[in-house]
Amino acid sequence: MAAVRTLRKVCQHSQHQVCKLHTSAPRQEAVVISGKKLARQIREEARADVEKWVLAGNRRPHLSVVLVGDNPASHSYVLNKTRAAADVGISSETILKHSDISEEELLDLIYKLNTDHSVDGLLVQLPLPDHIDERAICNAVSPSKDVDGFHVVNVGRMCLDQSTMLPATPWGVWEIIKRTGIPTLGKNVVVAGRSKNVGMPIAMLLHTDGRHERPGGDATVTISHRYTPKEQLRQHTKIADIVVAAAGIPNLITADMIKEGAAVIDVGINRIQDPVTGKNRLVGDVDFEGVRQKAGFITPVPGGVGPMTVAMLMKNTIKAAKNVLLCPPERIRMAAAS
Repeated sequence: MAAVRTLRKVCQHSQHQVCKLHTSAPRQEAVVISGKKLARQIREEARADVEKWVLAGNRRPHLSVVLVGDNPASHSYVLNKTRAAADVGISSETILKHSDISEEELLDLIYKLNTDHSVDGLLVQLPLPDHIDERAICNAVSPSKDVDGFHVVNVGRMCLDQSTMLPATPWGVWEIIKRTGIPTLGKNVVVAGRSKNVGMPIAMLLHTDGRHERPGGDATVTISHRYTPKEQLRQHTKIADIVVAAAGIPNLITADMIKEGAAVIDVGINRIQDPVTGKNRLVGDVDFEGVRQKAGFITPVPGGVGPMTVAMLMKNTIKAAKNVLLCPPERIRMAAAS
């Protein structure tokens, strides 16, 4: 009889536990990180920095943008950059060149802008026409004016954890993570994409030593690329605390690949045709609606990393204006010729 009573109590306790499981609150969706909101904050900081700089008697920072050809996306990006410059008090100009410009002519223009002391920041909008070597063009821009952070000197300094011009998109990703309070020290990170302008710098920023001149994230970083089998990628992402998708492949990262509570940063910009409306729309590399049900944090596309890229470009332009005054003309000429 005692055994029956004991068994009845066990059953009642089990039923109570089952009831608790069924009535527990459903898991909340991921926090959607607003890149627009963070970018506004950074642009306010930049605006205050510019005004302080000018009030101290310095010339207003100036950004020169070289735009080659008629690529609609490039024209849109450049317009966003010049509007942001005006918003924070940076003067700017856009120099338009026809797509048939020769590489030599473009190099001559860059040399003129390198030696023009009224120009603080200089960028050549990518991509360039096929007949022009993009690496040669990036290396032609003076490192002290290289607000894109693409010159080999600036890339090298970044890899050595030294202060430098950081590429705007990776720096934007870094600021999203840090300003949102997502921890990186000792965490597992997957960066999907190994491009030299985005994937590789993001990996460098996240894995390097936080005690160095240019502090890093002290994370354990895995980089995947086009030859990484999907199942192998899934094995890495399922244990990742942070996933950065920067491969340019729509729906590369899906909910079944994500650890519950992970932070997912979507750098992808892909134009696809909407099956319902037939119109083109922007999507990232992440299945946003699916992944947001499982992740802890997620960035949208558009409105995530994109606005941050433009904001960090403004920060680099201010940095360039201050660096030019700190460098003797001889060093600037040497940097331009390197």
